[in-house]
This record gives sequence, C-alpha cells and structure tokens, in this order.
Amino acid sequence: MTQPATLTDDHPAYRALVARDPRFDGRLWFGVTSTGVYCRPVCPARTPLSRNVRPFRSPAAAVAAGFRACRRCRPDTAPGSRQYDARGDLAARALRAIAAGDADDGGVAGLASRLHVSPRHLHRILVSEVGVGPLQLASSRRARTAALLVEQSALPLSDIAFAAGFASIRQFNDVMQREFGLPPSALRHRSRRRDERRPVERGSPLTLRLRWRPPYDVAAMLAHVAARAVAGVELVDVAAGTVSRLLPLPHGPAGVTVRFDEPAESLVVSATDVDIADVGALVPLVRRWFDLDAAPLAVADALRRDAVLAPLVQRRPGLRVPVTPTPWEALVRAIVGQRISVAAARAALGRIASACGAAAVAGPPGPLVCQEFPTAATVLALGTTGLTAAGITAGQARALVVAAERTVRGDLDLTASASPAQLRQQLLEIGGVGPWTAQYVALRGLADPDSFPVGDAGLQRAARSLGLGPHDLVARSTAWAPWRSYAAQQLWTFDPQEEPA
Repeated sequence: MTQPATLTDDHPAYRALVARDPRFDGRLWFGVTSTGVYCRPVCPARTPLSRNVRPFRSPAAAVAAGFRACRRCRPDTAPGSRQYDARGDLAARALRAIAAGDADDGGVAGLASRLHVSPRHLHRILVSEVGVGPLQLASSRRARTAALLVEQSALPLSDIAFAAGFASIRQFNDVMQREFGLPPSALRHRSRRRDERRPVERGSPLTLRLRWRPPYDVAAMLAHVAARAVAGVELVDVAAGTVSRLLPLPHGPAGVTVRFDEPAESLVVSATDVDIADVGALVPLVRRWFDLDAAPLAVADALRRDAVLAPLVQRRPGLRVPVTPTPWEALVRAIVGQRISVAAARAALGRIASACGAAAVAGPPGPLVCQEFPTAATVLALGTTGLTAAGITAGQARALVVAAERTVRGDLDLTASASPAQLRQQLLEIGGVGPWTAQYVALRGLADPDSFPVGDAGLQRAARSLGLGPHDLVARSTAWAPWRSYAAQQLWTFDPQEEPA
C-alpha cells in the first residue's frame, strides 16, 4: 500500500480528522509524528498539524511504523470494522480469519495453506491491503486480547501471556511495550487507577466489557433474540437486558451471559468455565453475534439515500443485524424454519436440541440453561429418523443430515475465512436448500453485510406496505449494496402501524 508520508490541510483524510468524523472510525487511523502515538478519527485530543499526520489502514500498520496506541481515544479498545465482511477475495478472507484467531494455531503457514496460497503471496496481498503482513496482524490481535485481560481481570500476567498466544514472557513484554508504550505491569497499574480492574480469580466468572459505536438499538436486538430463543438452549431477560446460553469454544463450551449497558455503550460479558486460552476466540464471537463492530452512521448515510428506506433509518438509526454464534447454527435454523412460523421453528429446534441431548457441564452465571445448540456431529448421530421424530419434515431432515455430513467432512466451509458467495454456492448444491436459505445463512451465519433474501415473505410483506412490488424490490435493492443485510433488517423490523419518525 502506498501512503502519503504526511497529509495536507485539504486532504480528505485530514479533514475527517479535523471534523472528528465518526464515519471514518474503524476505517482509518492517524499516526502523529510529534507525539509518537496513533489515534482514531474521533480522538478528543487537540488536532495535530497536517504535516505531522500519517494515515494508516490498520492499527497494526501504525504500530509497525513505530506509533503506540493513544491513551485518550484508546484505539485498542475501539470496535472493529465490517468493511471486509462482504468481500470474498483473499485479503478479506485472510483478515477475517486472523481476527477470529485462525493464525494462532497453525501460524502463517497454516493459514496460507487453508487459503490455498503460499505464505509469501499472502504476505504480499495483506501488505497491499492494510500495510502489514499476517505476522504483524496476528501479533496486534494477541496484544489487544492480552490488554483486555490485563485491564479487566486479576489473572496473573504470566497466565495472560500464554493464554493470548505469546511464546514467551519476553515476547509478551516486548509486544505490549511496542503496542501501548507500557509494559503489562504498568498497564495493570493504570487500569487499577481507573477502577476498571475486576476482582476476578480463577474459578470465578470472567467479566469483560466490549464497546460498540453508538447508536445501538438494544430493544430491537433483544426483541429479535427473545423471539427466536430456543427453550433449554437460550434464556433472554428483556427487562434486565441479558442473554444467557452456552457458546462453543475451541476447548469446550462455556456458559456466557451478556448484559447490555446502554449508558456505557458496551456489552458486559460474563463467562463461566471458560478456558483462559479461549478468550481470544470468545471476544470476536460475541462481537459478531451482537454486531458490535458495525458502523451505524456509515450504514445510515448509504441507506437514507433511498426515499423508501430513509424514514425507516431515521426511525431506527442504530438497528443492527443479529447473527448466530456459528454459521452452522444459522444453517440449522434456516432449514428448520422453511415455510413455518418463527414460533413453530423455535419449538422444533427445542425438540431437536432435546433429542440431541448435548448437555453441558455447567450453565452460564445466573438462571440455568443446560443444553448446547445441536452440533453437526450430534445432528448426524440423530439421523433423519430422529430428526423427523422431532417434528420436521423428511425433506428438511435429509437436508440437515447432508449438511451435517459435509460440515463434519470439511466439505462445507463454515469458517471465518469462508467467502459468502462460495458458501451460497455450496449450500445450493444440497437438496432442499434454495436461494432464500443460502442468502439467509450468509446473512445470519457469516455476518455478510450484503446478503438480501429477496424472496423472504417478511421482506415482501414490508415492501408491499411501502408501495413496492416484488420486481421493484429486486431492482431497488441493488442500490443498497454493500449494506443490503441492514436494509433487510430495516424492512423486517418495519411496522406500518408505527407513527412516522
């Protein structure tokens, strides 16, 4: 990537910094040569002179250039970005995989192998896209995970170092010093002064606070999750703003309760029986589940250009796209939910979960829920006979078993690096899976921000209420790219009885 050494006063990036434009938050970062720190566009500090500013496309690139994270705007704790989620090219797939921790186990060579390219080619592509290669990106991710645990838990620093994926204490100290300008012990001392450190000991629930960009329509998110909660698997308390369930993690399921803290613009995550080595996987899973990395202002700017969507966006500017914890869960929900109501699908899923008998070792903190959502292996073991006995049709049962077989064999790519377009194509090769199901799985499972299941009955109903016919919706939706999933969510949430905003 070629970047200007410095900016000029009339450069669009510098104007975004001067205006503290939140639409660029998560898309650009600025290194300040006079202070040696890098900042978010929304940093409240005094705006530096343009000749002292260098723009970067990733925090890792700023660190590689010798800048540390600003202690006022905290780029290390800021929400991420969804700008690569809709793309299926190599760079986007690699960035999603690194963010999910896929480079931690097999290293860069393993990641490159999974993406069917050489490590050298992968490095070249990522440098061209975000300014640094996979090693620096993975190191930056480990540093952010470690900083979260250093500041928000009382775990020993040595445990945090190895849990975050560092090979040695020395490497841990060096990377944290480079990323934050402080050794881990000083970071912990600083957080103690801010009273952000939590009195968490081994065996106690681990509590983390994950931030989002405002606005966030918490009521709409909770309503969506509550309407689809499966008995015995999920527990939603709308009044308390909490969701409890078991989440699948690399070292086994963990009981998790999340609580929306609207005044603090953050989600409080409490996890029990979580292996500390799984924190790096837990954080991106929860962020994706509740769409914490969305850029609502950028989405609203794009969608309100359409006269039909404009009043809907004005009414709900913080609407997010809920996602299932895993793409496999979205696939099961989509197949079971074909041509039946949400309530009927919810009941059928409860019977399947009960039949699978995937009991967990422990529930989340708070009210007990005791079953995991059925995995591909448990669905395969249940077979078509067991699935039809749970109340779904023979066609749906066959589709689920085929999908489970392909998932277990690795023929169906349901990983973070999957291409939405490729997954849709793979799904369409399964009997009983049509375009609606494939689009829905990409939207709810892969968190593709640009999926639009145009044949969905709810979308068609909303379109009719807004004066659009089926062909109008198809033609109009192309202009909503790359945020068609958010347009779909606006239409699904639309209530013609509501007063205009």
